[in-house]
Amino acid sequence: MPTAVLTDRERTAVQAYLRLLHTVRAAFDTPSASPDTPGPPLIPPAVLAEAETALARAGLAGNEAEFFRMLRDWRRAEP
Repeated sequence: MPTAVLTDRERTAVQAYLRLLHTVRAAFDTPSASPDTPGPPLIPPAVLAEAETALARAGLAGNEAEFFRMLRDWRRAEP
């Protein structure tokens, strides 16, 4: 079984991903300004850019399967 100990860059990527996930969830939970014209939720570009940058620095950009495997392993290791 792979180790659940993350490098600093992997940990940063996980944290950025979780911030992005929470931002997206909050955007979907927030009602639109006008119920007659609901639009797509707005995600601040900086949050998405942070996640993309962190993934790239961790060597995980374009390797979603490895990233999500790492997330699953890390979650299993949490107390």
